Amino acid sequence: MQESDQSHGTIPLFPLGVVLLPHMHMPLHIFEERYKLMIKECLTHKTEFGIVYFSGEKLMSTGCTAKIIEVLKRYDDGRSDIITLGERRFVINEIHDQGPYLQASVAFFDDQDDINLKVCRELAQTGLDLLKQFGEISGQQSGINFSDRLDVKSISFEIAGCDGFDLVEKQKLLEMRSTYERLRKGVESLAKILERIKLNSTISKIINGNGNLSQYGHGSVD
Repeated sequence: MQESDQSHGTIPLFPLGVVLLPHMHMPLHIFEERYKLMIKECLTHKTEFGIVYFSGEKLMSTGCTAKIIEVLKRYDDGRSDIITLGERRFVINEIHDQGPYLQASVAFFDDQDDINLKVCRELAQTGLDLLKQFGEISGQQSGINFSDRLDVKSISFEIAGCDGFDLVEKQKLLEMRSTYERLRKGVESLAKILERIKLNSTISKIINGNGNLSQYGHGSVD
């Protein structure tokens, strides 16, 4: 694992109401004039830009760089539809707003724990199994397994990107600097989400059925 905050740079900044994670694909529709210019320059110079979560009230200090991997459509007025890929995480040191679009001086970081690979692989496999269950319920299959991607850190971000998590939860997982802790927390939270989904489904069936609880089992009081 790399030591954190070893590299610094200045990057264009794109505040959005989303959380981008490493290895995550994100489609964007670019329509504001300043971001049209930003994307044009990033394409010309083959550079990345930073996406940081803006809640509507607060701009987070930790974000993730986005690499433009495909331009789906260009419009006559300069708008564009693009596909980006999350790459490096960063912490904002200073924001510069003198130019046509925001830029920030940032420090890049990576996970820094010495992981127990066996434990992390077990957690990652559990997480992938939970993602599969979530996908079967939601209709959004991830299709990721150990034969595709052996990197447990990458899998920890796949789990963190699950649609079952809200933006605050995703932001917390983005900020974690421990692969093990991200896997542990992600698996724990995803298991609870699935429990709630299954419980709500059972309750819905009861409400829409004949009210007979016996078919769903019953508890006992000692």
